[in-house]
Amino acid sequence: MADRIRLLPEVVANQIAAGEVVNRPASVVKEMMENAIDAGAGRVQVNFRDGGKDLIQIVDDGCGMSPIDARMAFDRHATSKISAVDDIYALSTFGFRGEALASIAAVAQVELRTRQQGDEVGTCTEINGGQFVAQKPVMCPVGAQFFVRNLFYNVPARRRFLDKSTASASQIRTEFQRVALCNPQIAFELYADDAPVYTLAATSLAGRIVDVVGRHVKQNLLEVGADTSIARIEGFIGRPAAAKRRNSEQFFFVNGRYFKSQYLAGAILKAYEKLIPENCAPSYFLYLSIDPSRIDVNVHPQKTEVKFADEEAVWQIMNAAVRETLAKTGAVPLMDFDREGGVDIPVLQQGAVYCEPRAMSDEGYNPFRDEYIDPSAPDPDGDALGDPDGDALGGVPWHGGAATLSDVPAAGAGGRRPLSGSAGTAGFSGGAAWGGEEFEEFVSGGAPSESGFDFIPSEADATQQALPIEPRPEFADPMPLAGGYVAATWGGRLVVVDVRRARERIFYEDYLRMLSNGSAVCQQLLFPERLVLSGEEYALLEENAVEFAALGFDIDFVGEGAVDVKGAPADLPAEGIDSMIYDLLQAFTIPVSLGDVRRERIAIAMARGVARRSVPMLTREEAAALLAQLAETGNVSFSPSGKTVLAEILPEDIRAKLG
Repeated sequence: MADRIRLLPEVVANQIAAGEVVNRPASVVKEMMENAIDAGAGRVQVNFRDGGKDLIQIVDDGCGMSPIDARMAFDRHATSKISAVDDIYALSTFGFRGEALASIAAVAQVELRTRQQGDEVGTCTEINGGQFVAQKPVMCPVGAQFFVRNLFYNVPARRRFLDKSTASASQIRTEFQRVALCNPQIAFELYADDAPVYTLAATSLAGRIVDVVGRHVKQNLLEVGADTSIARIEGFIGRPAAAKRRNSEQFFFVNGRYFKSQYLAGAILKAYEKLIPENCAPSYFLYLSIDPSRIDVNVHPQKTEVKFADEEAVWQIMNAAVRETLAKTGAVPLMDFDREGGVDIPVLQQGAVYCEPRAMSDEGYNPFRDEYIDPSAPDPDGDALGDPDGDALGGVPWHGGAATLSDVPAAGAGGRRPLSGSAGTAGFSGGAAWGGEEFEEFVSGGAPSESGFDFIPSEADATQQALPIEPRPEFADPMPLAGGYVAATWGGRLVVVDVRRARERIFYEDYLRMLSNGSAVCQQLLFPERLVLSGEEYALLEENAVEFAALGFDIDFVGEGAVDVKGAPADLPAEGIDSMIYDLLQAFTIPVSLGDVRRERIAIAMARGVARRSVPMLTREEAAALLAQLAETGNVSFSPSGKTVLAEILPEDIRAKLG
């Protein structure tokens, strides 16, 4: 049988690889701008026409290239950034794969003009569709000028499915912003069809954010700063009042590189919890500095995915840093912000060995030994019972020994005189004994003695003292109202309850219990609902399949990112199944070590989805049952989302309405 396996031509291999590195004009702009920064450029100019399909031009004043380097730069896996595998884990540059220029040249017509400092003339190199065309001397300034024309001209299928020019222009603008935001020390210019869009001078970080995003963001920026042994975080976040429904002003950078992370975005949202509406998102521009050996950027050719060795620790550090910044503005409470004298607490890591201090105890300790008694302390037997002059028992001098009957004052002289008798109940210090009748007369009769203390017979029954606890207010006289409200009295006050938020609080408490014992009821659907998820979402759903089943979901994993939902929680409306699963996936991104937080987020998502179902106007009986369930939760004031459940109607409000 003839051999069937053969090696693909280099041009074909580069065109296939270009689909990963260069999938649209914005990818070309990103790769070329990062190459310019790696070359030490102080100014970078970008110009594109027809959304980048006709022309993309990148001009920089970096170090430039020699004629040989200009030719080799278009060979695949040719790079000046690394020389060994270990270099990948100590990167200080954007590029390192050596694939960008080869991929771009494989699907476009590329011209490079470059000159190094000290050379009299530069060199011009032309590559068309991965094929070398020519290289000749040319006059040009120091640096490099790339002209990328007719992108995907030799791959008609890919060019046919490119986005419209307006969409491509927006994508290029987004990539330009990301690169410009993490390099404020470099001047950038962007032109669309030869018309200026951005002209950014070298400035500070805050100045660059204002120049890129707009002057409206200046008054809403709050500075973030945290320095730990694992990571240093700096940057800015937006005020809670500036949160928006669709917020594109969200940027993460690590070691000067833009990246995406839903996991760390959850840390930001957790810090803003109950400070912004549930359907809004805050702005943030956060820059992480981490030891390059503790992160892996070699995950995807586009380098927007980064893996952290200390992912959970970074989550906690970022959440704490944002909360501290918000607390300084009074948005959330925090006790102390004094960093002076602070201790850098190491984060617990797997594999690390920690030694607990040995417990110390004094086995010979005896509180009744003489050396533990303070000779200067007042005599507990003398001063405690009498006046400061040592007169105990209403003027009876205390001799430190046994009291005699002659020492006790007679009746009418400040107390009752005990009669002599042999029947005894123990007296003071084992001295005189009082008769039973006399003792009872002393205890039960007459006014209290002048000594200021009362005698309690030892035969008296012990009485447990208890603090008075007011009973919990209850709802009464419910009156359903239109619009999803119920009026009632609560502890003698007139209140109005939001039915949907009350149901959300009730369901929240129920789902918290269900997550502990897995007692949710699953209702089978008549027709399974198919959902298509991303690879990350599909893997997350598989990983937490048991938890989804405990919540009442019956899910069949079809493969290739598709799942069939055959059953759902009984209280969940069918039209909300897809949004509920997506919300739960966001909650499941919280690390397991933060179990309580994760459980609360899941219960909130479930309660919010179930309570979203529209409910007709309640009857009096239904309203009374709802309010009784709300009272049993112990929190009638706020929903799990932090919104007010009930409002009190004051007499002043009624008088204002009636005039």
